[in-house]
This record gives sequence, C-alpha cells and structure tokens, in this order.
Amino acid sequence: MSIVGAFDVHRRQLTFEYLDTVTGEIKGGRVAPADREHLRAWLARFTGCEDVHFALEGCTGWRYVAEELLAAGITPHLAEPADTAALRGKKRHAKTDKADARHLRTHLLAGDLPECWIPPAHVLEARALVRLYKDLLDERGAWRQRIAATVFHQGAPPAAGMPTAEGRATGMGLSAAGQQAVEAGQRQIGRLDAELDLLRRQLAMLSRRQPGCAALRAAHYGIGAVISVAIWAELGDVRRFANSDAVVRHTGLDITVYSSDTKRSAGHLSRQGPPLLRWALYEAAICAARRTAPDHGYYTAVRARRDAGRATLSMARKLARRCYHTLRELGEDALAPAA
Repeated sequence: MSIVGAFDVHRRQLTFEYLDTVTGEIKGGRVAPADREHLRAWLARFTGCEDVHFALEGCTGWRYVAEELLAAGITPHLAEPADTAALRGKKRHAKTDKADARHLRTHLLAGDLPECWIPPAHVLEARALVRLYKDLLDERGAWRQRIAATVFHQGAPPAAGMPTAEGRATGMGLSAAGQQAVEAGQRQIGRLDAELDLLRRQLAMLSRRQPGCAALRAAHYGIGAVISVAIWAELGDVRRFANSDAVVRHTGLDITVYSSDTKRSAGHLSRQGPPLLRWALYEAAICAARRTAPDHGYYTAVRARRDAGRATLSMARKLARRCYHTLRELGEDALAPAA
C-alpha cells in the first residue's frame, strides 16, 4: 500500500491521519463539516494515486464515507468497533479523535485490523427498508402499550368483544384527558398501520424477486416475506463465514460461558450480532414451533427438557444454520439484485 490512512467519523467532522509509505510522511487533520460534498473535495488530493487504503469504524455514518472512498478509487476497510476497541487492551490510554484515527491506521498497516463485510448498495437499501419496518412496528407496539396503561390506570375493566385496549377504551367512562390520550394513540396507530402496509407490500415484492429471499421462503417453514428480507439483508454474503457455527455467533444467539478452574458462570446470550437479525430469526422460530410445523416435535422435546423460551431460541439457532446452507448453495445468485 502506497498510502494508508484512517477516518474517525463524527457528525460534525471527520478526523483523518494517513501515511505515505514511500516518503514516510504522516499527515493529519479534520474534514468539516462532515458531509459528502466536503469529503469528496478533500479526497480529490488522491487523484492519480494508486493503492490508497483508508480504514473507518462501522459506526453510524460509515456508509457515505465508504461510498465516497470507492467513488474516488480508494479501497475502504470497515473495522468492527468492538474488536477494534479490544485491540487497545485493558490498560488505560488517552482517547482522542486523533488517537482513534492513528489506532485504525496503525492496525490497517500492520494487517491485523478486524474488518467487517461492506454490503453492495442494493443490500444496504434492503436493510434500510426492513429496519424502518421494524422501527415503525416497535413504535406501534409502544402506542398500544400506552393505551393499555391509560385504560388500566383509570379502571376500565375488560369487556366481552373488546380484546384490545383500544376497544376497551370505548365507552368505558374514561376521564376527558384519558379519552383524549386514547384517541390520540388510536390515530397514531392508524397512521403507523398505513405506513406498515405500504412497507409490507414493498418488502413482499422484493422477497419474490430476489433469489436469496425466495429460496429462504420456499425452503423454511415460518419465514415469510418480511422475515426473509431481514435475514437475507442482515446475513449478507454467507460465503464469508467458515461454517454454520460462525453464523450463529454472528447472530448473537450463541451462549457465552465464563469458566475458570472450578468456577463456571451461567451461560447467557452474547447479543453481539445485528438486533434485527435476532428478531427475524426469533419470529420465524415462533412460527416454526406451531403444531402444524415440521419442527414441532423438536420444539416440544426441547421445551420438555428446558422451557418454552429456550426451546424457541434453540429453534432460532437451527433456522440460522439452515438459512446459511440455503444461501450458500445459491452461490453468486444469493446476493443478486431483485429482478
């Protein structure tokens, strides 16, 4: 590499440091404000240079920086934040933006930077859509909980034919403020339902037209349109995983155990992977545990030994392994854009 550098990405500025390996000159500074236009103008200094590499952490804002680096003919290296921080060790050191950029640049030059996969543009777009869907779904759930809390706080009893909190709130003698809060919540839920319906149709179309998503839906019980896009987009290119165990670790559904001599702590989920991927696999596992599902026998056997929650998690890990094999068998087609 002739030029090796790194960015420490922030909302207001990008701190950089790069080394010219031919002359040994090191330069540092800031690009401000942190936007595409100013970054593009700054990167123009490397026009005509060959073998230029820059590292940055996979935190919020990495996408546009990586895209501008690629457009300028520079090779981006996306560092995994937790593993990169672990390279510092437990000893306390001064931490500044300049030190962070130097840390990335040093490990990139040494060749031991823990790197993440950089998805192509169409996978990033699919991720953005399905993450928006999940955010809206969570917001709708929060409004339903708020309505339920208001109804309960004012003593409205459950009524026959009114299973939801919104239904129980109707004609139950709520105070004026309570009724206003419930009606406001109902309007917000209606707005979110409209947004979710639009996104659901969009994701269903993508799921039908993208080979990897279609294969997941066809091969595995419990994986529908939205869930297939979520799993496909978050797993990405499964060929970068050595085996299905690595996929389970990537999801964050693996069990971590701390053991030393005769002491052993209880295992717990690592939760180190993408939260959306864990959600998608867990939702699919709930469907796969139904009585009509092919894996209902496996689910009931685990539930008899453990409990329902652990049985569902075990089913989610099994689905993660199966999805890995399904996508891997497709090869290049698994990541192809939707037709």
